[in-house]
Amino acid sequence: MSRSELIFVYNAGSGLFDSLTDFAHKIIAPSTYQCRLCALTYGNFTVKQQWKDFISQLPIKVSFLHKDEFARLNTSGVALPAVFIRSDDSLTLFVSNNQINECRTLNDLQELLLSALATYDQHNHTNL
Repeated sequence: MSRSELIFVYNAGSGLFDSLTDFAHKIIAPSTYQCRLCALTYGNFTVKQQWKDFISQLPIKVSFLHKDEFARLNTSGVALPAVFIRSDDSLTLFVSNNQINECRTLNDLQELLLSALATYDQHNHTNL
């Protein structure tokens, strides 16, 4: 499992203008904000401490990309946000946009990820 990596992909751009637009959108019209992953894991200004703590305790390498950065890796047309797993140079959808969008709280997202990791571990006979 040491060569595997979870890649979280936000449905947001990486530029300064994108960041400012996202910030304003989350405050002015949060119900129409298009990145549920961002909404769950970020406060108005920074990453939530609960999320940082959770990510730091995962038994797998983790990285984060914005949609424009991810487009350089994969142009599969998968709806974002999403989580992918990269293992031995293959990239596979791990948690879908629909699954993330069903999460109402950060705890829901964390439970979803832990469940997906446990299932992955069982199917791939790895030991996280």
